[in-house]
Amino acid sequence: MELTDFIDFSFIDLVDILLVALLLFYLYKLLKGTVAINIFIGIVIIYLIWRLTEILNMDVLSNLLGKFISVGFFALIVVFQQEIRKFLLLLGSTNLASRQNMVRYFRFLNKQQQVSYFNLDVLVDACEEMSKSKTGALIVIQRNTPLDFTFTNSNKTDIKLDPLVLQSLFFKNAPLHDGAVIIKENRIIAARVVLPLTEQSKLPARFGLRHRAGLGISEKTDALVLVVSEQTGKVAYIKDGNLDPIDSFVALKEQLKNDLSD
Repeated sequence: MELTDFIDFSFIDLVDILLVALLLFYLYKLLKGTVAINIFIGIVIIYLIWRLTEILNMDVLSNLLGKFISVGFFALIVVFQQEIRKFLLLLGSTNLASRQNMVRYFRFLNKQQQVSYFNLDVLVDACEEMSKSKTGALIVIQRNTPLDFTFTNSNKTDIKLDPLVLQSLFFKNAPLHDGAVIIKENRIIAARVVLPLTEQSKLPARFGLRHRAGLGISEKTDALVLVVSEQTGKVAYIKDGNLDPIDSFVALKEQLKNDLSD
């Protein structure tokens, strides 16, 4: 290989590098905060070791790692099944031709922007009041993955986020109290939404359909979910298929702030 091979660098090569970097960036965002990120890092380490053994002519180890890499594609499909499904849902439910969506997907320096316009006090106060009154609620906060596929025009809304509005929507005798409420950019964009249930089989019996639906949507998208139990009034926070009970609403607000800034 001659030095001129490195000098011969075209515009297409630059575009190729930028697209790969963009793909890796969004892959990292998709896996960040999940167990899958550790698996992904492990696979990258194995690949680098394999390349190193090839350079050093370590034939035995290189052959062993090469066999592993050769079937790695099928292993990735099995290991990253949930993440691949989430990624395909992201592509399939988004109108990429929209200028608004294009700007959102290619925005790199907006980590704090989502928090700045989201009124966390309103949401947390509403959850606290519903917890005291034992009003069952299922609240889904849209982040990067669009949730348009979960609802139709029949349950589509456009209401400013307000604690009294949230409480009235989940009031037991209200027509929209069944199902979930979806919040996007400080507005309630859908109500009475039927969400996919989780396929986890080892959930405690105390978790009802609200918790199972919250886990289901969090496994398939990057949405954040708040569940208020109608029986106990306890609030649960769900992210990436993990359910955490809430002991402090101050801590809940801080957790939401951190997750919305990712």
